[in-house]
Amino acid sequence: MARKFDVVILGAGAAGMMCAVRAGKRGRTVLVIDHAKAPGEKIRISGGGRCNFTNLHTAPQNYLSANPHFAKSALARYAPRQFVDLVEKHHIAWHEKTLGQLFCDDSARDIIRMLLAEMSAAGAVVQLQTQVSAVEKTPDSFRVETSNGTVEASSLVVATGGKSIPKMGSTGFAYDIAGQFGIQVIETRPGLVPLTLDPNTLEKLAPLSGIAVPAELRHGKTSFREALLFTHRGLSGPAVLQISSYWREGDEVRLTIEPDIDIAAAMKLARRTNGRQSVQTALATVLPKRLAQFFAESQSMTGTLADVPDKAIDRLAGMVSGWTIRPAGSEGYRTAEVTLGGVDTAALDSKSMEAKAVPGLYFIGECVDVTGWLGGYNFQWAWASGHACGEAV
Repeated sequence: MARKFDVVILGAGAAGMMCAVRAGKRGRTVLVIDHAKAPGEKIRISGGGRCNFTNLHTAPQNYLSANPHFAKSALARYAPRQFVDLVEKHHIAWHEKTLGQLFCDDSARDIIRMLLAEMSAAGAVVQLQTQVSAVEKTPDSFRVETSNGTVEASSLVVATGGKSIPKMGSTGFAYDIAGQFGIQVIETRPGLVPLTLDPNTLEKLAPLSGIAVPAELRHGKTSFREALLFTHRGLSGPAVLQISSYWREGDEVRLTIEPDIDIAAAMKLARRTNGRQSVQTALATVLPKRLAQFFAESQSMTGTLADVPDKAIDRLAGMVSGWTIRPAGSEGYRTAEVTLGGVDTAALDSKSMEAKAVPGLYFIGECVDVTGWLGGYNFQWAWASGHACGEAV
């Protein structure tokens, strides 16, 4: 005999647990199923283990989607402050970093324990280490065949995430279910991911590996000002992860190193005060030493500042502030923080996250074609979409 629930949620991640909390509080009987040994594994590793659980500046423009308006409803009805209130209710200490990013003072595990406590209080049941082998729609319910028996529910919520970080068990299972029910999936690709460089460029930039510097990265009309990190594979750091969600293979990215410093003016001032110093030494007062050496040598500027005309200084400054690189690719889903694309929002109701053509079937969180910027935005989408769905199931 199949066990029966009002709601079965596939995926014990951020969105799935939030949905379970809200649905349980509304009196629904809820079962959450996950194949992992522990719930909230992506929560656990996020934010360097401290979970960047939301962003105070969350707005629809912080998200990528084929339909940029889709996220508005859920985000408007569950704001960052509401999640902060929940965090404070459980006496979890938190702090704000730059750009509105909120982190736990202690551990990301505090957020997982909070959600489990809320689920328990709401009567939601969690079943881990359970594989789903089949999902079937019957006239009045959904049947889910699992390694621990068959369950039935009038509402089935898919919250299994995307393809990012496969070592944690992500498989893209949500897209298979969408396909089974004739729901379109927008092309998926890795997002918030380091970019790689071709072997020749890597060889030239090898001396820069490990250097981090403030930068502005631009792709078309989109730009981000955060840290840039040179690695042995290519480019990383917050600015790179941000721009990677907009970048497509074959595209160029424009780098401005130290965007708040007028490099040309700084060099000309240095020439007036001490023209005997080398170009590299002067540049190293505003850039990391190895990076200054790289730029000076790339422009063959090996003499003293006194020997360098304005045009040469302007040319050097122009390279620092307008360096164009064509990445070869990205590090892929292995290190991507999120998956771009996913279940087509055109097939979903923006207020409930229900599939328009399949009553009782819902998709929430990362598996939907809504992807946030780096900095807590994706968690806020998980909370908001999970809460919206929990209100409707």
